[in-house]
Amino acid sequence: MPKKKLHPYFEHLSKDKRFLKIMETPLLPVQPKHNITLLLISCIINQQLSIKVADVIYARFLALFPATPTAEAILQLGITDLRSIGISAAKAQYILNVAQFAVDENLDDEKLLEMENEEILKYLTQIKGVGAWSVEMLLMFQLGREDVFSLGDYGVRQSMIKLYKIDPSDKKSCDAKILKIAEKFKPYRSFACRHLWLWRDNN
Repeated sequence: MPKKKLHPYFEHLSKDKRFLKIMETPLLPVQPKHNITLLLISCIINQQLSIKVADVIYARFLALFPATPTAEAILQLGITDLRSIGISAAKAQYILNVAQFAVDENLDDEKLLEMENEEILKYLTQIKGVGAWSVEMLLMFQLGREDVFSLGDYGVRQSMIKLYKIDPSDKKSCDAKILKIAEKFKPYRSFACRHLWLWRDNN
């Protein structure tokens, strides 16, 4: 029986013998999604919530509309409508901010597909309520970008500290060491982040 061909990232990341030890659990393929406005809103809803709770609230959000909502339709909602489905007042305003930005900028998938990661990060974090973490998750999981490293993600950070025995007492020094190690993961840093999350979840 022919041996299953591995993604090129595996050979690249496995050059680091310490990292190789956490790569036992295979990654599921990422299927890029469309509709940037809704993906940003999903990221906002996901902030500081478990996946299960966030999924329930997002389903309630979609149920407010008879069909897939446009940015214009979302702007017809008020804060009260969004709060009624379990969304906080702050997140409700952030959702309306996203919808307004989408209308003002004529935001669509094609525009982002032509942009580099750093351009997208700078562009979307103009929206109040959309931080670097939300955009990094969108880049990784919705746009399928392979070289994104989320230093600000708690799970990634803690896993790097544990795996490479980095002293976290000095945040600036700790961040610098993490980023230096992550340089070795290029151009597959998204895969590295996903393995770090899996390793943390399984330990």
